Amino acid sequence: MSETTTEKPTDFIRAIIAEDLASGKNGNRVATRFPPEPNGYLHIGHAKAFGLNFSIAQEGPNRTCNLRFDDTNPIKEEDEYVDAIMEDIRWMGYEWDNLFFASDYFPQLYDWAVQLIKAGKAYVDDLSADEIREYRGTLTEPGKNSPYRDRSVEENLDLFARMKKGEFPDGSRVLRAKIDMTSPIINLRDPVMYRILHATHHRTGDEWCIYPMYDWAHGQSDSIEGITHSLCSLEFVNHRPLYNWFLEELEIYHPYQYEFARLNITHTLMSKRKLRQLVEDGVVSGWDDPRMPTLRGMRRRGYTPEAIRTFIDNVGVARANSTVEFAMLEHAVRDDLNTVTPRVMAVLDPLKVVIENYPVGQTEWVEVPDYPQHADDTRTRKVPFSRELYIERDDFAEVPPRRYRRMTPGVEVRLFSAYYVTTTAVVKDAEGNVVEIHATYDPESRGGQTPDGRKVRGTIHWVSAEHAVDAEVRLYDVLFSAEFPEDVTEGQDFTVNLNPTSLETVTAKVEPSLADVAPGSRFQFMRNAYFVADSTDHSAEHPVFNRTVTLRDSWAKIASN
Repeated sequence: MSETTTEKPTDFIRAIIAEDLASGKNGNRVATRFPPEPNGYLHIGHAKAFGLNFSIAQEGPNRTCNLRFDDTNPIKEEDEYVDAIMEDIRWMGYEWDNLFFASDYFPQLYDWAVQLIKAGKAYVDDLSADEIREYRGTLTEPGKNSPYRDRSVEENLDLFARMKKGEFPDGSRVLRAKIDMTSPIINLRDPVMYRILHATHHRTGDEWCIYPMYDWAHGQSDSIEGITHSLCSLEFVNHRPLYNWFLEELEIYHPYQYEFARLNITHTLMSKRKLRQLVEDGVVSGWDDPRMPTLRGMRRRGYTPEAIRTFIDNVGVARANSTVEFAMLEHAVRDDLNTVTPRVMAVLDPLKVVIENYPVGQTEWVEVPDYPQHADDTRTRKVPFSRELYIERDDFAEVPPRRYRRMTPGVEVRLFSAYYVTTTAVVKDAEGNVVEIHATYDPESRGGQTPDGRKVRGTIHWVSAEHAVDAEVRLYDVLFSAEFPEDVTEGQDFTVNLNPTSLETVTAKVEPSLADVAPGSRFQFMRNAYFVADSTDHSAEHPVFNRTVTLRDSWAKIASN
């Protein structure tokens, strides 16, 4: 029986799957796969791709999703990336049904290549890579046949076997499919199937010195695994005719490829090559730099998998490429962190306040809420309060602007969960900069309650100077100031669009409880932003916090707002 559902498909891919199930196609099976190449770290664009594949597999019976590593290029692939990719997928909350490697299929792919040679559908070519490109033609001009295209089946079989035995140097010969050099589809102009690479493979060692190209390995791997819906991003549309040609010529099980729009975000790059350039040139500290769009970078920045999944769901699955605002991602992060993140007090740009009428040497402990009140969480914690405090420098103005509601001479404000205070004096250095302010407090206003019931319009956060802990705080912002980092004039490199203020480091004063938190712990620094204890550098001796996201968007407005 076919699967039935009362829910309307949420996107065109799921609509296709629903139609296939309703018709009984593929034996009422749904089998997807995520096939990353283990030559780098996953970024949020990959998360959209594997999230779609794994989510579809979770949405009904008789559904599976494989993780298959497309490890056909031994020069760039390493076990380190295999392990990292699996870790990132699991961090995002997914699990595969089967784990495969394209290298598992090398013997079968070789046998199928021999089959095509025997059928007169493949030949060994001696042209160089540059000559192959020259012979291929252009979008407006047809290609021309290689002078080696008409070799006999026997000669091709002999040369291909000798290629496999390692008799020829790298780049001296390739195996090409024999299709049509005049085809309007360039990918059908005798594409390369195998190249010679005398390189040690991360799994097969030195067993092979010829390696299949992506287009030769991809569809046949899908076929071996019984994939029903091979889901790819739109750049693979032009590869689909070749995908189909190989399967049809081999007369083996034929999966079908469907393409969806890739994820593009403003102020962000998704090119693995260009991200690698940023790492190798030292523009960022590594693949896990919190400014990078890699999942490792986002995790170190404090993004949650739940927020990333929500963002991807909100973007949806479309047929045409588009670009979404970085603000949309930050909105999802804020929305997730808002109800689950404890509040703490930290001062990023400290200005000392001396409460003149508070007893010298006295410390009291005041209760402050741990979580937002709308979360129905009544948990509180105690923080020390003393005669000398730190406040944010911009919470004081000697000459306040209009509607200013913070500390200014003669105006009473509330210190959060503590007392009402009034500024009485200002201390400046020789250059006229404010270095300290003095104030008085109302002892009967603890917790913001006074016998006369008076209210104040301003509330500011603070930390006790005696108990404050110095912390390194890294203020991260978008890596590129330009909305579209790759839009440059001729002769320019994309790095001209780097944001010069994407990282600012300050020494902050934080409440003492933050010194003992574990790396990866997330907080809202009240009235400031969301932060996370750095997973690499944070320690009790040297606390380090990364800004995850500001409390308000500083780059663009969410369209829905």
